[in-house]
Amino acid sequence: MKRGIRVAVFFLLGIVLYACAASGPQMAVSIGKAQWPPIGYKHTVSTGALRQYWNCTRPEPGVVRLDGIVANLWNGQSVKFLEWQLAGVNAEGREVSGVKVESTVIQLMTNQFIEYHIDLRTTGAEARFDLYYQYQFFDRGHNAIEAALDWDGPVLFTQQNQRFFVLDACSDTQHLVQ
Repeated sequence: MKRGIRVAVFFLLGIVLYACAASGPQMAVSIGKAQWPPIGYKHTVSTGALRQYWNCTRPEPGVVRLDGIVANLWNGQSVKFLEWQLAGVNAEGREVSGVKVESTVIQLMTNQFIEYHIDLRTTGAEARFDLYYQYQFFDRGHNAIEAALDWDGPVLFTQQNQRFFVLDACSDTQHLVQ
């Protein structure tokens, strides 16, 4: 009887550990495990914290797909909560279609990268596709920092969202990999 209870306890413990491991956040991949800079990408941009590469394709009528890869190559600070928005803009400069995606990882540490994919359903009125992206990043001494003093606790620091804009991200002549 005692052996049966032990087996049952170990079985339940195994299920709990498997569930914890399976439900945890996805991890970014180390640059050391990939060709860098990546080959096969047409477009690129860089900020103080990230380097991105991407391609735009039309896998089917009425869909623009942006497949990208982004890396935190040189900063000791992690990049958190990455989001991208692809917007279809008409000839008058008005947004006529758009979609937002979030990173599959919570934070991107130094020398790590992730891939991202955006599928935008078009209306047919788009003249160009603009890419917006944002993330949280603490750049010592270069960002505005909000601090609150509480006599009963520590000083609290908040990281502000860094926002960027890539005009005509799917252009045949702009943002090209050199």
